[in-house]
Amino acid sequence: MDITIKATQGITIAAISGDVDGSTAASLQEQILPLAQTGSKILLDMTHVPYMSSAGLRMLLSLYRKATSVDGKLVLVGLSEEILDTMSITGFLDFFTTCDTVDAGIAALQ
Repeated sequence: MDITIKATQGITIAAISGDVDGSTAASLQEQILPLAQTGSKILLDMTHVPYMSSAGLRMLLSLYRKATSVDGKLVLVGLSEEILDTMSITGFLDFFTTCDTVDAGIAALQ
């Protein structure tokens, strides 16, 4: 699992690549949670995440809670059909704004 973090137009874009599971979620959380600062706008690009386990879902929920607790915004982009289905069934999808593309995600955060 790799993560690339960059900022553009006042938005922090974190692009994740690889599976997010029990062996990678903790490391990912350590890198992503500090991005949630007061009023922050975070776009999580998951276009290259083929699989996410329950550990990954917990990481997303932690990020959501931290971001919203400091009046931040969070958008998920490029979720695979399988991850979307899992998030829908578990009710996690109700917490997040999702977009198909990075450009659409940036527009949603502005």
